[in-house]
Amino acid sequence: METIRAMNNVFWGWLVAGILLLTGIFFTLRLHFPQFRYFTRLFGNLACSMKGNEKSEGNVSGFGALCAAVGGQVGTGSLVGVATALASGGPGAIFWMWVTAVLGMPISFAEAVLAQLFREKNPDGTYRGGPAYYMEKGLHSKVLSILYSISLLVGIGFFYCMIQSNSISVALTGVAPVSPLAAGILLLILVSLVIFGGIKRLSEVASYIVPFMALGYRLMAIWVMVVHASMLPEMLRQIITGAFSGQAAAGGVAGYSVQQAFRYGVARGLFSNDAGNGTAPTMHATAVVPHPVNQGFAAMLGTFITTIIICSCTAFCILLSNQLGSGETGIALTQLAFESNLGSIGRWVVFLAMFLFGFTTLLADIYYGEVNLMILVKKPQVVMAYRVLCCAIIIVGAVAPVTMVWDLVDFDSAFMVFFNVIALLRLSKYVVLALKDYAGQWNAKKETGVRPVWDFTHQVDEEDLD
Repeated sequence: METIRAMNNVFWGWLVAGILLLTGIFFTLRLHFPQFRYFTRLFGNLACSMKGNEKSEGNVSGFGALCAAVGGQVGTGSLVGVATALASGGPGAIFWMWVTAVLGMPISFAEAVLAQLFREKNPDGTYRGGPAYYMEKGLHSKVLSILYSISLLVGIGFFYCMIQSNSISVALTGVAPVSPLAAGILLLILVSLVIFGGIKRLSEVASYIVPFMALGYRLMAIWVMVVHASMLPEMLRQIITGAFSGQAAAGGVAGYSVQQAFRYGVARGLFSNDAGNGTAPTMHATAVVPHPVNQGFAAMLGTFITTIIICSCTAFCILLSNQLGSGETGIALTQLAFESNLGSIGRWVVFLAMFLFGFTTLLADIYYGEVNLMILVKKPQVVMAYRVLCCAIIIVGAVAPVTMVWDLVDFDSAFMVFFNVIALLRLSKYVVLALKDYAGQWNAKKETGVRPVWDFTHQVDEEDLD
């Protein structure tokens, strides 16, 4: 385990962050700044995806896939990760989280487009896909596909599910007189009602939970900002100056260097939105939309919502509460900040957010494991056995300490990034192809009145690039 910890220090110190930031710059330039050029269209595309496709009855809508993907992205990263970034890197870390989100948006776009282009149809008419599938179908690399699937299945499908179960259990037992076992059983029942219903039910549940929890959490944060409106200019000044000049020690609080702000801001920003590790495109592959770029826009919006909006809400509430120097970190700091701003109800707000965020993340993680298991073993009985095993993992995670599991998750996640980035860079030509096709049809829309449509019956290959 000491060897794994040593490697994690290298991976998550600078290596993974550097690779993903460079990948974000690559796609920003290769796609001509899509996060800025198409930003306003992201919201119009959302309205279109809510209407769905006339041929998508019984399938997953673009909006449903977005909600399920965001449900898998927000979680401990939005509450615990932000607090940890602030405690370790100071206010300047938030600026670097924003930079990470901006550069992560084109990565998310590329992942979602490739997931749409290279996916498989299930017997029930729904779709499955993701990095392992575009590695096999687009890159024609069975080895890379298997390596990625194993990394995700072990790290996310098993270990991270255990962590999410533990986080929800701790949040519940912290505010209500229930045992961890009782919390685990309750969570097991709720999860079972969803995962045995397939991706369609998962997307439907996420479509109800995610908009509600995102709006509610944002309203709470807006209330805090209104109450502390006079402090907002100073807070923004601390974020900007802390990102470039650090923050000196004051009032007994340790100072923060620019290096700390950058390291923890980038690391926690990547942790919050999952851009580059390949989990979210597994959900985006399920959507039935007119064009792959439609879901690429949805993926960019998901990254924006997760890091720029929800993570900022947590950060602002902590900074405006003046609790950063309290000595607390993680979920304890978030709870202290909300309690300071909202009174005793603040702890319940954090609990509810942690429960809903963690619940949707847990559902998504189980689904991600299931889809990647199907790359390795194409037998329905094995998938059912995996779901049952996940139910057992939920109970174990609720009652057992999982501190050591974090090291295994970090180790696996680093390899997920390495494998996925290789595929993204080598398949970027297909992302360019899809975006050019969309842009051409969009420009002609004024004359034809027809929105961009892609022929999904045609499997793209090298000849399409000519």
